[in-house]
Amino acid sequence: MVFDFFGSKKKAVISMAHIGALPGSPLYDADGGVDKLIEGVIQDIHKLQDGGVDAIMFGNENDRPYVFKASPEALSAMTAIVQAAKAELKVPFGVNFLWDPLASVAIGAATGARFVREIFTGVFASDMGVWAPDCAAASRLRHNLGRDDMKLLFNINAEFAHSLDSRPIELRAKSAVFSSMADAILVSGPITGMPSEVSHLRAVCETIQDVPVFANTGVNINNVSDILSLASGVVIGTHFKVDGNTWNAVDGDRVKRFMDVVHGLR
Repeated sequence: MVFDFFGSKKKAVISMAHIGALPGSPLYDADGGVDKLIEGVIQDIHKLQDGGVDAIMFGNENDRPYVFKASPEALSAMTAIVQAAKAELKVPFGVNFLWDPLASVAIGAATGARFVREIFTGVFASDMGVWAPDCAAASRLRHNLGRDDMKLLFNINAEFAHSLDSRPIELRAKSAVFSSMADAILVSGPITGMPSEVSHLRAVCETIQDVPVFANTGVNINNVSDILSLASGVVIGTHFKVDGNTWNAVDGDRVKRFMDVVHGLR
């Protein structure tokens, strides 16, 4: 099913603009500072837009090891980086602070983002410990900040984690839409850059009819045709990087080749 998610009815491609490690993270480059982070993400934005993506999502993918609650220094730095970089944007943008729904909503509201991605529902056993997000608090924060228009994209099967909920994934997705008012459902693989189980994506797409369903990880030029035959769109990061390495800069040629395939599918 195709939804009018970004102002036009087409299968949407949301591309990741991965920000380097933020202040407070062990991998933060203190010598380069925030200015270097801004410079790097702007370079990626230009390549993504030149390649023809539909939207861009800022994420702090390299803030490893990941945390459940953003530190003040990381929260303020990411807000400043997104605010500085958005002047270069020609497409809608969103944000995702891993793995903090409240921080993601706060940054999105402050910077004028159109959407936010996070783990909003469920309970998981994860690399970071037991994971139990507070969807109600994030939704109320969005409302209290006057941004009910900002869409919340629910990643329902978290990377680096295993759901402790025994319900089938399609039932968890339907429940998230019904009880937590998800604006979109995202289906992920077990780790960043790895695809979801096709059976999981198909089951969710066949069950969810009221909101878009996106494949959230592991999308590449070889599988995008099969994925878009099911899903409303894709979120793609790793495949657009030099040599397909998550931590590398964006490769503009890879973006263009991928989008050429997507245009053919549309």
